[in-house]
Amino acid sequence: MNWLRPLAAGGCRVPFGGQHLTPSCARRAFAAHPQNQVAEGVVKLQQPKAQLGTDEGKKNFILKTPKGTRDYSPKQMAIRERVFNTIISCFKRHGAEVIDTPVFELKVPFARYLAMNKITNIKRYHIAKVYRRDNPAMTRGRYREFYQCDFDIAGHFDPMIPDAECLKIVHEILSMLQLGDFLIKVNDRRILNGVFAVCGIPDSLFHSTCSTVDKLNKATWEDVKNEMVGEKGLSPEAADRIGEYVRLHGGLGLIEQLVQDPKLSQNKLAREGLGDMKLLFEYLTLFGIADKISFDLSLARGLDYYTGVIYEAVVLQPLNAHREEPVSMGSVAGGGRYDELVGMFDPKGRKVPCVGVSIGIERLFSIMEQELEASKEKIRTTETQVLVATPQKNFLDVKLKLISELWDSGIKAEMLYKKNPKLLNQLQYCEDTGIPLTAIIGEQELKDGVVKLRVVASREEVNIPREKLAEEIRRRLES
Repeated sequence: MNWLRPLAAGGCRVPFGGQHLTPSCARRAFAAHPQNQVAEGVVKLQQPKAQLGTDEGKKNFILKTPKGTRDYSPKQMAIRERVFNTIISCFKRHGAEVIDTPVFELKVPFARYLAMNKITNIKRYHIAKVYRRDNPAMTRGRYREFYQCDFDIAGHFDPMIPDAECLKIVHEILSMLQLGDFLIKVNDRRILNGVFAVCGIPDSLFHSTCSTVDKLNKATWEDVKNEMVGEKGLSPEAADRIGEYVRLHGGLGLIEQLVQDPKLSQNKLAREGLGDMKLLFEYLTLFGIADKISFDLSLARGLDYYTGVIYEAVVLQPLNAHREEPVSMGSVAGGGRYDELVGMFDPKGRKVPCVGVSIGIERLFSIMEQELEASKEKIRTTETQVLVATPQKNFLDVKLKLISELWDSGIKAEMLYKKNPKLLNQLQYCEDTGIPLTAIIGEQELKDGVVKLRVVASREEVNIPREKLAEEIRRRLES
């Protein structure tokens, strides 16, 4: 992937000649422009027709984000934080360390990092903004600026144990996010190689044929076959032989069936792949997730670098009267085993076996936004635990002292920025923003050394000694 270098820190973007430059770059470009030349010792600068600060400039100025980027509202950011927290907690639960690499890279970041630092064993995750160099397609959710979320296990281990854990992680994340039904498809590069070999497909057509096979999740077999024959140059007979295999999907039963296949059983790569796939499903059964995994021979992507198991997770639309089978809403995670990549960057060619998964953060955000919009669920955009309020006038100093005590005790607290707000308005603010508790202090409470703690949902009120207020707030929110 080509990475786009971000703008240098400390400089706003200044448009010039269709480009976006830092101020210093803009000055250099402006001075070199043929319309702004020095004549008779005087610099003649061509002024723009409408300055931004003028009425005409304001009228003609269009406010928008750069192409391929977008803003996120507090509500959208609350959803994104929920997704990030869920994913990160899962990665940490599985013992992963976090690393960071530059946002722009000359080579593949993780493989480069391992080779450069001579690392042969690591379980890591990395979540960061990255940038596409190619043109964005906003309508398809393909942004120029987006988040990438990766989890990888590098090192020499017994077969299929790390691979099974990666699939378990995907299952945990999709289950915790409660996106509805989902399916994780798995295949193996070696099995595909074996299938193509026994079907008589030359190595020179392997990648182009795989790219066509991979369209089976969206296109009919007839369309895929026509592309194989009409565009890729396969004979109809060879395409039909491939079709006998790539339309198969199932579980351990299918693996056993293919192990007994008279053609595939003669192919070394296919035997190895099927043996590991059987072992993988045994581990997935022990993890209790085999019912969500489908061995799907049409899965054929990333084969430029994947060397073994490949997988892809899709969220399924619910069944209705017009559909007999659930329909995929698109891929939300993908990954596989890539044992050769690190060796390509190591000066001595030392290989570090790797397996990993990339979570489709932006797709997950999009699905969750749609689901929450449809459910009309109210989204909290803050984590405020208590609002400090008063029914008294001229009690601002009292409120400031109380809220400071709560902040110093680690309580997330707010107050309205008015000297004398009405109590009803303060309580309504809690209702509108979802703040669960209100700490009310008036003349009587101040005299008695207590604070009236109000539960917003039930409107229950109880007097709490001021020195025990923070402890009581924590107790009520934990219960």
